[in-house]
Amino acid sequence: MEDEFVDLISNFTINIYSMFILIIIYTQSSKYADRDYLHNKLFIKLIRVTFFMLIFDIIGRFDGNPGTINSILNQSGNYLLFLLAPIIPSYWLGYVDYQIYQNETRTRKLFYPLLIINAFNFIMLNLSQIYGWYYYIDSANLYHRGSLYWVASSIPFLFIIYTSIFIFINRKKIQKKYFLSLLFFSIPPLVGTALQIVFYGISLVLNGMVLSILIVQFNIHNESVFIDYLTGVNNRKKLDDYLKEKIQTATDRRSFSAIMIDINGFKSINDRFGHDIGDKALQAIAKLLTSSIRSNDFIGRFGGDEFCVVLGVSDERRLLDVVNRIKNNIKKYNQMEDQPYTLGLSMGYAVYDYKSNMTVEEFQKHIDSLMYKNKEKRNGILIESKLNS
Repeated sequence: MEDEFVDLISNFTINIYSMFILIIIYTQSSKYADRDYLHNKLFIKLIRVTFFMLIFDIIGRFDGNPGTINSILNQSGNYLLFLLAPIIPSYWLGYVDYQIYQNETRTRKLFYPLLIINAFNFIMLNLSQIYGWYYYIDSANLYHRGSLYWVASSIPFLFIIYTSIFIFINRKKIQKKYFLSLLFFSIPPLVGTALQIVFYGISLVLNGMVLSILIVQFNIHNESVFIDYLTGVNNRKKLDDYLKEKIQTATDRRSFSAIMIDINGFKSINDRFGHDIGDKALQAIAKLLTSSIRSNDFIGRFGGDEFCVVLGVSDERRLLDVVNRIKNNIKKYNQMEDQPYTLGLSMGYAVYDYKSNMTVEEFQKHIDSLMYKNKEKRNGILIESKLNS
């Protein structure tokens, strides 16, 4: 009895520590992650399920004292642990699939077979309450593994093994800096699973999962929350923060400039050729803008088909040089690339006036209005040329 109490305290301590880590990761991810992207949703769900499973792991260890609240805690804790066990690797497989293919439709289809596997586990778990297949709790309120415990433990184990193989096979489609972090994810929980199978009473699977989540957070998610996942450039949050920093550090002698860019006729590209082609057009623009500026300049996706380039130049001549370079690169792209559409851009640009004391929002509205004037002027020229023809 004393050994069981020591095990309970040890488990409680390490689980509370793991939960504290997850709270920090969850707070960080919820604050900065763009919830419009499926991989961010899946990562946050992965954190939530792991957190609750750590709680259930604690309450599922109240063996002994039958007829008391211990019996309720023991039964409910173990039931919920077995129920949620396949859900964590299901979310992880979905996360990895989206990281590789960046196709939300494909990843969502993947959840149909995963749902079947989880439904099978649900049925087996409920039958185990009668036949004791997965586990059973005796009259003394003591937990015992059932004859089919290996089935329950094999489902998440095989999930993780499959995902690791899937990552390795598709390694060329994954950014090198992300590959090792994704591949390593499986090691801590697999070690914990092996220890749990071999040594009765030891449970480090969830704590290993927390370590894996922490590695993904540091090496992938911390960076990706500031990246527009489709185009690979900085997202709106990072853009606003960067402009705020530039305005705060601007002086009368040292300022900066920015270009607001909109793709002409982007809606018609989506309508005529589909969203996949529209996505490729956005990616092409991001690459063209990247090749048109210096490595220490900044590109952010403002939203939709709008981008913003922030340059470390404070005179109009150098700003116009960059604008013309972008125009020339777009012209070359249309001449050389084999695509069913022609790309065109409208741009509004200005050097930030330090004396104006414009805020981030005011400066963005200023160059945005200049961009729309450029678009209206261009549309006016097109209409006039059509009338003359």
